[in-house]
Amino acid sequence: MSPRSVPRRILPVAVAAAAALVLSACGGPPAPDAPAAGGGEPVTEVNCGIEVTVPEPPQRIYAFYQPAIETLHALGVSDRLVGTAYLDAPVLAEFTQAQEAVPYVPDLPTREALLATEPDFVLSGYNNSFAASGNETVSTRADLAELGVRTWINAPLCPTEDGASDEAIDPAQVSMDTIYDDLRSLGRLLGAEERAGELVADLQARVAAVQERVEGRPAPRVAILLNDDDGSYRVASGIDFGSRILEMAGAENVFADLTERRHVAVSKEELIARDPDVILTSTCCDPATVDADGEADVAQILGDPALSGSTAVREGAVHAFLFADRAASLRAPYAAERVADLVHPE
Repeated sequence: MSPRSVPRRILPVAVAAAAALVLSACGGPPAPDAPAAGGGEPVTEVNCGIEVTVPEPPQRIYAFYQPAIETLHALGVSDRLVGTAYLDAPVLAEFTQAQEAVPYVPDLPTREALLATEPDFVLSGYNNSFAASGNETVSTRADLAELGVRTWINAPLCPTEDGASDEAIDPAQVSMDTIYDDLRSLGRLLGAEERAGELVADLQARVAAVQERVEGRPAPRVAILLNDDDGSYRVASGIDFGSRILEMAGAENVFADLTERRHVAVSKEELIARDPDVILTSTCCDPATVDADGEADVAQILGDPALSGSTAVREGAVHAFLFADRAASLRAPYAAERVADLVHPE
């Protein structure tokens, strides 16, 4: 099982509701800010405790995973992408054309394959890419730095040290403020500072709007379940960004007290004891995976006799939801809008 702890599935194609929503006011990937002219001052930002210095905006960028890929398209640097890897769902609708124009592989490249693209910057949407061990790692950040390759991890998933993974996430980093700061830092490094500011403002406005919509309503207790192939379940914990999405949507994670890892195996007896009002799936992982594909996970949960006594199953409050939509990324405000619709139906 990968550190991201979601089995990779090949699923049928459908239309992603969330993909039609994102950043509609921007009208597709923006034009990048003008790169700094040669001879400009180097820029240094700190990511996960590591100083990242670029002498000029990187021009050969490789992106791992949905959050990183979509972030770079949103920042307007699609034309600098020399490679992308491992989408969990279709990119958001306005990035479709840009993504089709860049190289893509379904799995993480090996260290050798990555270096063959001659990147000067690698952005990863998950911390396991730079873990010291595991089946989804290309190398540590220190190793790549020795080769002149700068690296960056989506900051809400910062490990406590280079080479660590999910077991070392700082709960204090798991917030929208971290996402905003991350976007601003990347904007400065990539020469897209103006665009980053616009993007942050748009996301903040969307968060405020959904919070205003659910203000004062009782908070349903929600479990986000990962259906494993053997019929068991894991849950998104308090340090998973799904918890922040639930909070923005006026709900609470019934497993928020679990904080050692993002995904935690729980017994069916524990699920019954916690008795969530609503269950969301965590359907994953293929570039074609959309909400409709989650109905198989919904059916498994609803048909599990061991869960028949739980409130969510008894009342049919089990909904398809994508792993990609609960990532710590610019998708979060849009995911919160959808969750609010599910848990606070008008």
